[in-house]
Amino acid sequence: MKLLFASDSFKGSLTSEQTIKLLTRAAHDVFSDCETEGVPVADGGEGTVCAVVSAQNGNTVKCTVHDPLMGTTEAVYGVFGEGQAVIEMSAASGLTLVPPKLRNPLNTTSYGTGELIKDALEKGYRKLSIAIGGSATNDGGMGCIRALGARFLDKEGLELDGFGRDLIRLHSIDLSGLDKRLEQTSVTVMCDVNNPLCGADGATMTFGAQKGATEEIKEQLERGMCNYRDIIKKEFDIDCDTMPGAGAAGGLGAALSVFLKGTMRSGIETVLDLIRFDKRLSGVDIVVTGEGRTDRQSCFGKVMQGVGMRAKAKGIPVLGLSGSLGEGAMDIMDYGISSLMTSVNAPMSLEHAVENAETLYYEAAVRMFCFVRTGMKLR
Repeated sequence: MKLLFASDSFKGSLTSEQTIKLLTRAAHDVFSDCETEGVPVADGGEGTVCAVVSAQNGNTVKCTVHDPLMGTTEAVYGVFGEGQAVIEMSAASGLTLVPPKLRNPLNTTSYGTGELIKDALEKGYRKLSIAIGGSATNDGGMGCIRALGARFLDKEGLELDGFGRDLIRLHSIDLSGLDKRLEQTSVTVMCDVNNPLCGADGATMTFGAQKGATEEIKEQLERGMCNYRDIIKKEFDIDCDTMPGAGAAGGLGAALSVFLKGTMRSGIETVLDLIRFDKRLSGVDIVVTGEGRTDRQSCFGKVMQGVGMRAKAKGIPVLGLSGSLGEGAMDIMDYGISSLMTSVNAPMSLEHAVENAETLYYEAAVRMFCFVRTGMKLR
């Protein structure tokens, strides 16, 4: 029997790599004869670089870039294959880089993400996959594109810095200085939301609050984002309110699509392709996947859905082992998941579950494999 392990990380407790080690140990403790393989996986958010680099035997590149507040931070991106690089915008422009008391999307910029892209270009990489989850920004991606040579100008012709507060002051866009190497570069944008740039479902109104925006700040940013949208439509004849995913990462989705000609793709589908997941399914009898919490959102571009559907297409059953189950968790059964089990084995606090995550997960894996062994005997 061959088992393939492909679980997302359990945020704050277990990495994808740790789940592989624990599942491998549990499988060999339960089955006298089994073959196991594990592949780290992510959905285009946190952990994407590590998953792709590990699966592709790639490397990471470290560079100093500007953080969302224009301080400095050390960020890494992954490189592999022939001229390919994978970048997480959260490494340079992520919400976790901004102290909670300083979170205000009027004062943040995606400039550092542009610096990561520029560094990859300078090192010769021309196939870029950019994961845009977890941003601290609502600047329309102006900061990112400015780092690549574009100029965003006010009505006096003065260059704007590319913070969220600059959206309302934008009057024109000058792309004449945009890095020419981008013309020979393919850009894939890993995005799992379909939000337009503006409006009730747009970047500001949907995601602004989690980045520190008050109602007053959201109104100011929305006016600015509408101004940005109108200028893009006027100068490039592109309506970002009809572009699914334009509102992702505070409008970075729009910027990468409009200015870098990026192609929007599901994060999990992109990652599964990059790690050659379909080839890894060859000869596999059972797949095990999971995540920290499975609920209704798990059916919308998350790891369990992606893994489940790929395995289902090949007729391979998938077992789900998650930290906990929330409302709508059973919906994931429609996406190739055959059964669900949790690592939590009794009423407990989140803190206790996190502190004892390895033990709880291993014991749950043993229980899960014992059920499989019983089913094999019945058959």
